Amino acid sequence: MSNIRQQIVEEARTWIGTPFVHQHRTKGVAVDCAGLVIGVARSLGLVPADFDFQGYSRLPDATSLVEICDQFMERIGRDQMQSGDLLAVRFDQHPQHFGLLADYPLGGLSIIHAASRYGRVLETRLIFGTSPLAMKFVTAYRLPGVV
Repeated sequence: MSNIRQQIVEEARTWIGTPFVHQHRTKGVAVDCAGLVIGVARSLGLVPADFDFQGYSRLPDATSLVEICDQFMERIGRDQMQSGDLLAVRFDQHPQHFGLLADYPLGGLSIIHAASRYGRVLETRLIFGTSPLAMKFVTAYRLPGVV
């Protein structure tokens, strides 16, 4: 794993336990899934310190999440996902959630994400499924400056 990918994962793990609050961006205080990604990218200088986007709804729509990502990151295929990449998933019909990928200790990948369902940032094994509560793959992205 490249050094920057390792740094992304290490920084994301320092956010674990931060309470989930929609559209917040402060490690240890409050963050949402977009705020986690923005906070990690800011701390590593992958985006300018003032980079942000606000005003998105808690309810997903068909396009806004992916459109924002497409503006700032390189889209990659599911087969190209690696630790340190960003994952966009859905639970219902529209993309609605972000997480950063990490190497799962028992093999495969995990996702570090701010989950409203659990009320905090956590790391879980990445498993895609078909049940209503399971994550469904939408697309993956490479953060700016990551190879």
